[in-house]
Amino acid sequence: MPPCTSRLISKKKRPDVLHALLREHPFGLLITQHGTRIESNGLPFLLDTDRGPHGTLRAHVARANPVWREARTDTESLVIFQGPQTYISPAWYATKAETGKVVPTWNYVIVEARGRLQVRDDPEWVRRLIGELTQRHESKRAAPWEVDDAPADYVAALVQAIVGIEIELLSLSGKWKASQNRPAADREGVIRGLSALSDDTSRAMAQQVREPGANPVGTGK
Repeated sequence: MPPCTSRLISKKKRPDVLHALLREHPFGLLITQHGTRIESNGLPFLLDTDRGPHGTLRAHVARANPVWREARTDTESLVIFQGPQTYISPAWYATKAETGKVVPTWNYVIVEARGRLQVRDDPEWVRRLIGELTQRHESKRAAPWEVDDAPADYVAALVQAIVGIEIELLSLSGKWKASQNRPAADREGVIRGLSALSDDTSRAMAQQVREPGANPVGTGK
């Protein structure tokens, strides 16, 4: 399998495309500096596009998690969001029948968000975030669960056990590797091959090959 070189990667600068991917794939890998160490934490984020030049990310962590006490706030942290990614078989390429000079590769969509982490150890801030996160992910359900469905004292105790974090983004960039280096006939073969598979990820990547970045989740909507 060949390395994923820079010529196979297109950086997407359109904020609407990048924001759409963050909303559809909100679970990000937060990478922070702790002195001479680097630590990572997987967190569901909420994106606020009205704050900052590239938006602001909000999340919460357990109070027992040292990230909110130890992460450096005088330098940038990185959050990586992973969109569709999948193996690409050379058997799908038209070039295979023509020359045989093909090898497997891997297609992927990634967005990188950078900014300085800020701690929000404020129960009201945390309670508001929990409500917004819940509404964001419960809204499509026929009978959405709400935070107020739980006993007030129970919720209050949970709020005290977590700490909020906020990252106003200083930069936001995307990397789309979606067979854009291949001839049109090979791309069509990849689209057919992926579309024939039964999983949502393959179909999402087929949409990315068809039109990279236009619809980051590949739903066709």
